Amino acid sequence: MNFSSKYLERAVEEISNLPGIGKKTALRLALHLLRKERGEVASLSESLLALKEKVNECSQCGNLSDHSICEICANPARNEELICVVEDVRDVMAIENTGQYRGLYHVLGGVISPMEGIGPAELNIASLVSRVDQKPPHEIIFGLGTTMEGETTTFYLYKKLAGFDIRLSAIARGIAVGDQLEYADEVTLARSITNRVPYESSLSHDQNSKA
Repeated sequence: MNFSSKYLERAVEEISNLPGIGKKTALRLALHLLRKERGEVASLSESLLALKEKVNECSQCGNLSDHSICEICANPARNEELICVVEDVRDVMAIENTGQYRGLYHVLGGVISPMEGIGPAELNIASLVSRVDQKPPHEIIFGLGTTMEGETTTFYLYKKLAGFDIRLSAIARGIAVGDQLEYADEVTLARSITNRVPYESSLSHDQNSKA
């Protein structure tokens, strides 16, 4: 692209660094901002800086929060005996939107993916084991997607937690194989959580499917 302004060029370059945004889209957004009032652009800029400076990870579950403990973990009405393990905060939002789950969460921050150099040490797995060791819940739900990486991570967690006297379950197969939770519709996701099954049963189902 040929730019008549170095400031426009820099803005386009920075915007295009965002995921899923190419140079043409970045140019359209930059020109849109250029037409806005100064106050509106300043408000956007301030909100982005505040996002970076004031949003933290919950020290208990890894969810995003404005405080050291997120609103879900701090809510006494939530069921502390139930923990749903998810890949990232988008999955927390997706499950919360169903209105069918009243337990707590544990956000891993990703899934095991050797191809991308992500192993167990890069995820919030040690903190999950420590959390369970300190205060064992009644049940842990594996709420990871049904991609190969998600299934690998779920099995790894199952092996790490199998020694604890707790129920280990997995979301029902209302979520199609290869799907991620954030893309599931709310009704399907709600049914998958409500109709969850013991993880051992899901292992048997997978083995029978491959036979």
